[in-house]
Amino acid sequence: MDLEHKFCQLGSDVTVTDGALIEGYASLFGKTDQGGDVVQKGAYGASLSKINAKGGNIKMLWQHDPAQPIGIWDEVREDSKGLWVKGRILTDVEKGREAAALINAGAIDGLSIGYRTVKATKNDKGNRLLSELELWEVSLVTFPMLPDARVDAKGVDPEVETMRDLAAAFENARSLLAIR
Repeated sequence: MDLEHKFCQLGSDVTVTDGALIEGYASLFGKTDQGGDVVQKGAYGASLSKINAKGGNIKMLWQHDPAQPIGIWDEVREDSKGLWVKGRILTDVEKGREAAALINAGAIDGLSIGYRTVKATKNDKGNRLLSELELWEVSLVTFPMLPDARVDAKGVDPEVETMRDLAAAFENARSLLAIR
């Protein structure tokens, strides 16, 4: 089967901090998306177990483009609500810097999963019930398919960043003085 994509709007459950850290839900269980699909609880379990057993990871891409990785998902797990992700946008990568800026400005507010359907059935309404998925990647996207999952993106307050820089400078100076 071909790789499919499922989009989620970023909202209050997803946050961006320190200009590059992001966490939230990439998929919500039991919600019908705009394509008529419903991801069921446990749909990612087997895939995540296989990936973890091999020491692999889920890719963080820009707009599902495999030529544009923009970060690292440090944690990808299922909970009672859906597929929760936590990672770092790599601001040393041009697209990563752009993505962080766009999220912080509110111009980008979507997450989307790239997956292959392993098991699915249809319900009496004609919706596909996705019970097992092989997860490949989670992308930051412009247009999400599942509007119920949203991000409240919060960038770094410049004053807080300045205070962190000063604290780090004092700590470095203290270390240098301790060596002498």
